[in-house]
Amino acid sequence: MDNLKAEISVVAARLVVEEGLDYGSAKRRAVRQLGLPVRSALPDNDLIEDAVLQHISLFCADSQAVELIALRRLALLWMERLAAFSPHLGGAVWHGSATRLSDIYIQLFCDDSKSAEILLIGQGVDYNARSVTGLHGDIVETLSVHAFCEDLHEDIGVHLLINDYDDLRGAMRPDAKGRRPRGDLAAVRQLVHDQRT
Repeated sequence: MDNLKAEISVVAARLVVEEGLDYGSAKRRAVRQLGLPVRSALPDNDLIEDAVLQHISLFCADSQAVELIALRRLALLWMERLAAFSPHLGGAVWHGSATRLSDIYIQLFCDDSKSAEILLIGQGVDYNARSVTGLHGDIVETLSVHAFCEDLHEDIGVHLLINDYDDLRGAMRPDAKGRRPRGDLAAVRQLVHDQRT
């Protein structure tokens, strides 16, 4: 890794942890803050994640553990609520690099893409629908809600990405670091249990 990418990673990691930016936005802002050309080569997300974990260990190790368990508990509540759609938790909350400014990303797998939306309407949940890039680079519908986290005493963004049921098989392929990219309800329950003990 060259020095510029390392420098971008460090600045981007600070923006992710302290301002809650997503990796892409943090990289672009880091380039601007460092006064680098707009088309500078950017570090990949694995480098950013490593820098985020290092930033957390240096500056907020005590508070981050408490925040992470709170986010995982909130994710578990939503996963239980949406159990009919084979929910899988991903992102920073799954991998352990989340802070109170991180959003929760849950992949849902449905035969009918509107069924999750109908469930939320039936439960009186307000949401915003939009389209994002999904698991395999396809555009998927995402339902975003603001969920109050009692442990943190604030609203957290919960994003429900709606996938075809058939996509579930490919959803568990290991990532570039050989890790499970997301976890199902049982795996998240185990994480929450292990973090309590």
